[in-house]
Amino acid sequence: MDIIEQEDAAQIAENRRRYEALKSAGTGQAPRSMPPATAPDATPIHPSSIIARETIPGGWYANYLLKRGERLRIVNKEGTSSAALLAWSASDPSERLNHADTIKIQWTAALQKGRVLFSDMGRVLLSIVEDTSGAHDVLVGGSSPSGNLARYGASRAIRDTQTNILLAAAKFGLGRRDIPPLVSFFAPVSVDQTGHIGWNDDQRKAGDFVELRAEMDLMIAISNCPHPLDPARTYAPGPLEITRLSGVPVDPADFCRTGTPEALRGFENTDAFLT
Repeated sequence: MDIIEQEDAAQIAENRRRYEALKSAGTGQAPRSMPPATAPDATPIHPSSIIARETIPGGWYANYLLKRGERLRIVNKEGTSSAALLAWSASDPSERLNHADTIKIQWTAALQKGRVLFSDMGRVLLSIVEDTSGAHDVLVGGSSPSGNLARYGASRAIRDTQTNILLAAAKFGLGRRDIPPLVSFFAPVSVDQTGHIGWNDDQRKAGDFVELRAEMDLMIAISNCPHPLDPARTYAPGPLEITRLSGVPVDPADFCRTGTPEALRGFENTDAFLT
């Protein structure tokens, strides 16, 4: 290891030390263990809870209005899809998903069961109440026309996340200025100790699902396009199955609400705003 590499390693170690010290001071307590991933067959859907169900074909998008307490189950039917998602408050779309605060407030870029998605007002938009994989991305973002052109070549049949999200937002009366960075489910992005971003395709499986609970009335946009880091050289995203589910009573000890001090503060902000 040369002198520059040694200096880089030392700087990374010092950054890690400072991060852990700030995290400890910010939380004021040792973190609770996150709940285990959902078993694929552990939470069957009762037919009476289904409000609507549809399939988003590969390359396409959909938008939804969710009431507080309703849930959205997103299923990666063939294990080849990524679901890029944005959310806005239905009562005031200027309040929207803030992916940076979702990372910073919870001290992690790992979305999984038990985590929440924050708005730019410090309130909770969505809770991840079920998750079979934990293989999701809050760092890279979605595909673009230029990226798809460079990867796949010119074709009208090849759609991209950027365009899809703009089209979905337009159905809510929103435009380009209303589009913040998004999160992508079923996108197994990883970051190693040196900060390099990688892709772990073996973490995606057919039938994987996430279930999101709306913590306020929301407008949701979902795009089903290949993630920019997906190593597949052909454009062939599989379908996403989307099921909108009615709300159920929330346990006062629900982990999403109580598992971390950051989430607890976020829910206090949310509850105070909505009551």
